[in-house]
Amino acid sequence: MPWPSRKRDKGAVADKKEPDAKIAKTKEETPDKEEEEKSTKPPAGSSKSGWKNWKKTKESDSGGEESKITYCHWLLKSEPESRLEKGVDVKFSIDDLKAQPNQTTFWEGVRNYQARNFLRAMKLGQQAFFYHSNCKEPGIVGIVKIVKEAYPDHTQFDQKDPHYDSSSRKENPKWSMVDVQFVRMTKRFIPLSEIKTHHLAHKADGGPLKNMMLFTRQRLSVQPLTQEEFDFVLSLEDEKPH
Repeated sequence: MPWPSRKRDKGAVADKKEPDAKIAKTKEETPDKEEEEKSTKPPAGSSKSGWKNWKKTKESDSGGEESKITYCHWLLKSEPESRLEKGVDVKFSIDDLKAQPNQTTFWEGVRNYQARNFLRAMKLGQQAFFYHSNCKEPGIVGIVKIVKEAYPDHTQFDQKDPHYDSSSRKENPKWSMVDVQFVRMTKRFIPLSEIKTHHLAHKADGGPLKNMMLFTRQRLSVQPLTQEEFDFVLSLEDEKPH
């Protein structure tokens, strides 16, 4: 039997630890347009984030070639603490995922057009960060992979589900979901506050997190990541917390 919906994006709440985030509902009639990413070579100068040393390592691995920016990884937000929505607890932590058969679940309940389109763009085998959101200490806790590409989200037709959508029709479903499987925990918890520190530094010196959607599209529970963004954030697990 399917468990209660726990991932959401309809009026998603920005993280409590993110003071710049606006708590607002994204109108479905006027969905957000995806911002264009611009490839910018970082200027000379010092970087408090230490990203230049990371970039040198990456360049030595790739022969110094700068890759074209495309979205090939993802960040998925889920709430690890109990919260009732229309009488249903939407809590779903990474430990809940690990406890599922085959450590696999469908990622349902997304009710934002831009986030839905990101779900539909996911490809089999791509990896995503599992991000604990709307909690005391939000941040990245693990890695999952896409094991089934987008298909209709059954909760849109379930009147008992918090994410029921009476305007959606089975012959032309509005909403989609994917299946994800647990890969591993990150070597350490990577908090939002630490990622934001790097984001602010990269905005100044042209580092890979300068346009990260975690800060430019805070409300979205499904977010794309470039290869550089994913690799840089992943490199943080080997560093000591600040």
